[in-house]
Amino acid sequence: MSDWRVRHQSSLDEARYNVRIFFKDKLAVIGLAIIVFTIVVAIIGPWIAPYPAQGRGDSNLTERLQAPSARHLLGTDNYGRDVLSRVIYGARIPLIISFVVTAAIVLIGVPIGGIAGYFGGRLDEVVMRICDVFLAFPSLILAIVFVAFLGPSIRNAMIAIVISWWPWYTRLVRGMAVSLRERPYVEAAKTMGVGDFHIIARHILPNSFGPVIVQMTLDIGTVILAAAGLSFIGLGAQPPVADWGLMISEGRAYILDQWWIGAFAGLAILILVLAFNLVGDGLRDVLDPRSKR
Repeated sequence: MSDWRVRHQSSLDEARYNVRIFFKDKLAVIGLAIIVFTIVVAIIGPWIAPYPAQGRGDSNLTERLQAPSARHLLGTDNYGRDVLSRVIYGARIPLIISFVVTAAIVLIGVPIGGIAGYFGGRLDEVVMRICDVFLAFPSLILAIVFVAFLGPSIRNAMIAIVISWWPWYTRLVRGMAVSLRERPYVEAAKTMGVGDFHIIARHILPNSFGPVIVQMTLDIGTVILAAAGLSFIGLGAQPPVADWGLMISEGRAYILDQWWIGAFAGLAILILVLAFNLVGDGLRDVLDPRSKR
C-alpha cells in the first residue's frame, strides 16, 4: 500500500486539493446536500411515507381533493391519494432515469467522439454529419417523436432521450480529441508502437473526462426536466405510477382550486434540478484549470 501511495501521491494530492476547492463553494455544497437527501428519501421512501399504499397508487375516494392539513400535510389528489406519499415515492423515477440515461449517453457518445476525433478524415466527416442531423432538431422534440413511435412508457422515454442526446457528447469529445491527438505524449506513444485504440482508451478519453463530468452533472437536471415533460404529455410514466411529471399533469385540471396536487411535485423538480446545476457549477470551478489560482 505504501508503494502504491508513493506512485500515486501527486494524484492523491490533486484530488484532496480539488475536494477542498469544491467544498469552499457553499452553493455547490448545498446542491450536493439536496441531491444526497433526495437519494436517501428515494431509497427509504416505503418506510417514511405516511401512506405507502397510496404512494404506490392505491386510491381513497372518501378523502379526495382535501387541502393540506395535519392528516395530509400536502393534501390529497383527485383519487384521494396522499400527495406527500406520492412525492416521496415519485423521487425514485427521476433519479433512476437521469442517472441511467446520462450514463448511457456518455457510454455511447464519448467513445464515438474520441474515435472520430482521433482518426479524423472520412470517418470523422461521416460521424459529424450524422450528429448534425440529430442536432438540427430540438432534443425534446426529437425525443417526443421517438417515444411516440416506440410507445408510451418509462423505458421507451429513456431510450428516446438517449437517442436524441448522444451527439452532444460526441461533438464535445471529438473537439477535445482533435486537440489531444497532437500532444507530445500521444506522439511518443505512437513512436513506441502503441496501438491506436489503446491510445484512445489510455490518453485521449481520460484527458477528456473533465468537461464530460461537468456536462454530465448539468445534463442530469435537464434529463429530469425532459423525463417529466414526457410524463406530463402522457408519453413517459403511466398511471398509477408515482412520478412528478405525471402528478403535475394530473393536477393541471385542478390548478385554480386544488393547486397542491401538482404544485409540490413541480417544486420538487425545481429544487432537484437547481441542486444538480449548483453541483455542476462547483465541479466546473474545480475541473477548469483557468479557475484555479
